[in-house]
Amino acid sequence: MKQILLVNDIAGYGKVGMAAMLPILSYMGIPAYNLPTALVSNTLDYGEFTQLDTTEYMRQTFPIWQRLGFHFDAICTGLMFSKEQARLVAAYCKEQAETGCTVFVDPVCGDGGHLYHGIDERQVQLMREMVSVAHLTFPNYTEACYLTDTPWRPEGLSKEEACQMLDKLIAIGTQSALITSCIIDGKNQVCGFNHCNGEYFFLEYEEIPGLFHGTGDIFSAVLIGGLLNDRPLRESTQRAMDVVRQMIWRNRDTEDHCCGILIERCLDLL
Repeated sequence: MKQILLVNDIAGYGKVGMAAMLPILSYMGIPAYNLPTALVSNTLDYGEFTQLDTTEYMRQTFPIWQRLGFHFDAICTGLMFSKEQARLVAAYCKEQAETGCTVFVDPVCGDGGHLYHGIDERQVQLMREMVSVAHLTFPNYTEACYLTDTPWRPEGLSKEEACQMLDKLIAIGTQSALITSCIIDGKNQVCGFNHCNGEYFFLEYEEIPGLFHGTGDIFSAVLIGGLLNDRPLRESTQRAMDVVRQMIWRNRDTEDHCCGILIERCLDLL
């Protein structure tokens, strides 16, 4: 049975980050463990929050895990809050990768052409450092623009430009890459590059009006769950897109979108 380590922040109020990913991966039969990068009072778009940096906790945890011989089949990293965190996690990912661990990087930093509330250029650089040790990274279009120093355009990209942006992500260090939430040739699409077969692929989707927080984490969890259950990248990507769409549709009338989707009510969609 494959098991995964999630390295991300934990929000006390909100079904985002680990709170969104843990139940999905568990339901898909993948034991998930966690290493918090910060404790956050609530999702950032409420406009006010407090956070507790856990760098010292992380610094002390890795040596203990090493002495105990803990090993993970996969690691998925999310938001980092300091250069030391990125250094510690990147070193641990490299060490685990040498024993066959697959490293997934969700370079969380922004959407809609802007960085998230409370995120700055420093965190973008930290995300680049994490992408450099990834086997697969899956930024949204905004995040891909920041990572590759590419101007964000509301009209999106052509297929040729999308492939060029994927190439730039590969140049940072990741082996395979996806770009989500992107307009390509006038259509909503997810594009990807699979290093296993050298394939570029494009998958269209129907956008449902409304912004739900945590949908990127849902996408990540379903995608990773598929890959760890030995499904191909393209198939796992399509499945993750379908589940996100179904969960948004089921929760479209929820008043508080900042809190995210109540995952436990939607596990039957998996």
